[in-house]
Amino acid sequence: MDILKDVDNSDKMVIHTHNLTKKYGDFVAVDNLNLDVKKGEVFGLLGPNGAGKTTTTLMLLGLTEPTGGRAKIAGFDCIRNSIKIKSIVGYLPDNVGFYGNMTGRENLRFMGRINGLDGDELEERINKLIERVNLVDAADKRTSTYSRGMRQRLGIADVLMKDPQIIIMDEPTLGIDPEGVRELMFLIRDLAEVDGRTILLSSHQLYQVQKVCDRMGIFVHGKMIACGSLEELGSQINTDGVNTTEISVYPDNIKAQSIIKDLDGVLEVQKDSDKYIIRSAYDIRRNLSSSLIKEGYTIMHLRQANSDLDEIYRKYFEKEAGNDESKRS
Repeated sequence: MDILKDVDNSDKMVIHTHNLTKKYGDFVAVDNLNLDVKKGEVFGLLGPNGAGKTTTTLMLLGLTEPTGGRAKIAGFDCIRNSIKIKSIVGYLPDNVGFYGNMTGRENLRFMGRINGLDGDELEERINKLIERVNLVDAADKRTSTYSRGMRQRLGIADVLMKDPQIIIMDEPTLGIDPEGVRELMFLIRDLAEVDGRTILLSSHQLYQVQKVCDRMGIFVHGKMIACGSLEELGSQINTDGVNTTEISVYPDNIKAQSIIKDLDGVLEVQKDSDKYIIRSAYDIRRNLSSSLIKEGYTIMHLRQANSDLDEIYRKYFEKEAGNDESKRS
């Protein structure tokens, strides 16, 4: 049953927090967090260790009480309705624990029985989930022999035994090899796009978050200092309204530089090693590439600044550090 179909919100905000705060003495772990996660999206809480991501997760799961503010999932208060929250939310911790002397299948069977499943229904669900997380060949091996990536995929199958509409994941790709990360990222997108499940994951792995999330919130010192899609985050940090583009061409000569400078919208052109750094009033990439190709040049490199999460993340941290310095002075 899709408990989220009757969520009374035109934007279908499944996870909602308002001024959510958690203090430990004088230490503020989460500072007035306002967060909305839509039904069926993958949302990433992005920040370094100690930023407040895990504390936020614990409050959403009803495992720790907030100092102030409130948190709701599917309209249910995360503290007052904690039992209901546990019934509709699946949780994948950063290090999933299984009974090592039991096989993957036996571990899933144990979890299924805890959730009230039995008989043919249980065995059918186990078989489907084992296939879905790509563990058919390892299902009847002891989980003590599993790699970390295999345990994480078994963890997702374990979470899916109770068919949750919302899944919260804490550092799901930590310590997994590149192939394991690729498989896990595909599975997470599949859970959102095919099943319509809502996924909230916390991570400091920038590349993985960029690949899998629809939107992201950047956490620093317990505060969410920015929120949006990759494009929105890049636009928000670009406060001067000027676009910056990098380009390398072959051959690199005076004529190429002249073509770039003469384009409409170009404000400034600088040379940095083998690249041209172009500041413009708007996005000129299409006109830039077509003009150069028309004149016989080959585009070796073309990139819009603030187009990858690593750069955006760094700039937000620099901005926040500058704000903190201003407050102290």
